[in-house]
Amino acid sequence: MPTKTVTYAEAIREALREEMRKDPGVFLIGEDIGLYGGAFGVTQGLLEEFGEERVIDTPISESAIAGAAIGAALVGMRPVAEIMFCDFLTLCADQIVNQGAKMRFMFGGKAKVPFVLRTPMGSGTGAAGHHSGSLESWFTHIPGLKVVAPATPRDAKGLLKSAIQDNNPVLFFEHKLLYRTKDAIPEEEYYLPLGKGEIKREGRDITIIAYSIMVMRSLEAAKILAQESIEVEVIDLRSLRPLDEELMLQSVKKTNRAVVVYEPPQFGAFGAEMVSLLMEKAFDDLDAPVLRLGGEEMPPPYNPNLERRLVPQVEDIVNIVKQVLQ
Repeated sequence: MPTKTVTYAEAIREALREEMRKDPGVFLIGEDIGLYGGAFGVTQGLLEEFGEERVIDTPISESAIAGAAIGAALVGMRPVAEIMFCDFLTLCADQIVNQGAKMRFMFGGKAKVPFVLRTPMGSGTGAAGHHSGSLESWFTHIPGLKVVAPATPRDAKGLLKSAIQDNNPVLFFEHKLLYRTKDAIPEEEYYLPLGKGEIKREGRDITIIAYSIMVMRSLEAAKILAQESIEVEVIDLRSLRPLDEELMLQSVKKTNRAVVVYEPPQFGAFGAEMVSLLMEKAFDDLDAPVLRLGGEEMPPPYNPNLERRLVPQVEDIVNIVKQVLQ
């Protein structure tokens, strides 16, 4: 299949444009997504093509954005809402958790909530405490929500198109440091299924399980470890809910060791669930305890050196892999 090279941001824009051209019920809503083109430039040019009725700039009210989108989804539209920074999901959590996530169940499946919420996540841009969070772990705990965190432009486009087609609420987390990364994607239209991970690197000695920016750092760590004849298998979960358990279990059955790497504070985050799952379902295949590597337990600092130490870096992943292999 012919390919082309695009940035992560361009891949997301392509997904939005293709789905909006295909279905007039798809529309965008959020702060500064129209004239400004989005805080990170993702929605540039879409207002000019689709107009103000389908690319809707809103007041600064995250609760209103989520509430309007969920209401529109309930009457047959397919809204894609943008919350400018994932830290602000706290302001619309009631709409997402108590309304959007529960309605299909509470109406016995008669109601559909085809609602996508896009939001930038993560540290590394010097945006400090209120604009650098990673709250994806919170929402994996809520039945009825799907949570996606792609690491590459190819995955971002294919998964976002599938999220828009889904009849359930999907939270779509985009790491800010990935927006300018480039990769080849198919020139033809394609979809990637939610709930399916991918092996980004084959290995035999240990499995690293990661998602979003930590996939890229794990791949860098794997290159370094390969120079010492340590072959690391890197799994990109892509979707946190639904979760591709089978892919993880098959990999650990082959390598017999595993590390889980993620950005949020280590305590109580999604990686803890991965460790528990592997210990419960792959215990007989393990030659060493599964370890997790998460962020420090503090708000993101403004100082760039402190911010870097907040979350796992390549050298931290190298060190924890060696620890497991000892």
